Amino acid sequence: MTTEVFIKDVMVKPTTIAKSAKITEALDKMLAEGIDPLIAVNNNSVVGTVSRQAMAEKLGSKQNSGLAPTAIHVASVVEEDFTSVYPDESINVLIPLLQRYKLVVVYDSDHKLIGQVSAGDLLKKYRPDNGIEPVIEKVITIEADERVVHLRRRMLDDNITRFVVSDNNKYTGIVTETDVAIAMRKFREAIRDQHQDHRIRNLLVKDIMTSPLMSVERTADVSAVIDLMLKKNISSVPVMDNGRLFGIITRQSLVNAL
Repeated sequence: MTTEVFIKDVMVKPTTIAKSAKITEALDKMLAEGIDPLIAVNNNSVVGTVSRQAMAEKLGSKQNSGLAPTAIHVASVVEEDFTSVYPDESINVLIPLLQRYKLVVVYDSDHKLIGQVSAGDLLKKYRPDNGIEPVIEKVITIEADERVVHLRRRMLDDNITRFVVSDNNKYTGIVTETDVAIAMRKFREAIRDQHQDHRIRNLLVKDIMTSPLMSVERTADVSAVIDLMLKKNISSVPVMDNGRLFGIITRQSLVNAL
């Protein structure tokens, strides 16, 4: 990458949520604007970020089953570990940062929040140039009839954020932390507390997955895959090889290949 390109050339307007806001407000904002994570602020100062993954864990926790989603605040899911840069720094400093963080905060010289950069923002301008193979990751599958409580446990224990869903040897959808967050919110809003434990155990992966499955072929061009992900505002896309599930491409794997 040329050192003549700066962070100000790829950054976008910051999207924030108040630390005191309800978790439901944060999720609605994320879904409406297609953003993950949001920058959490308190009195105009950045205190961290809030992700869909953190909200999925909070909303799905049995410990919080007695609370309505609107009673849970952003403060309870803020991740205080974040990183920042300045607009006149070289674009080259972003790559190692975005390999670790989902989002980089941009401050001006007065330490005022003026922007943010995500993997998607960087990929709009820069693409891996070594073909599709280096950006394909191992894909993990789950059965459509698996219980959501088991799905959540695998996500938490193994730090897995997405599964391709299999049903009778066919790939029918994908389930991510976003699907879990949305489902847990709807579930807690619809089911009274005394019935939640029983009903949630009967919730299946196929009840919350995103379907039909959107995929690309192993022969696809990397730039075309990135364009698809940005157009559809998705963070990953499975890769097929003559009808066989071969792997998955994520925004993270794309940044790692830069």
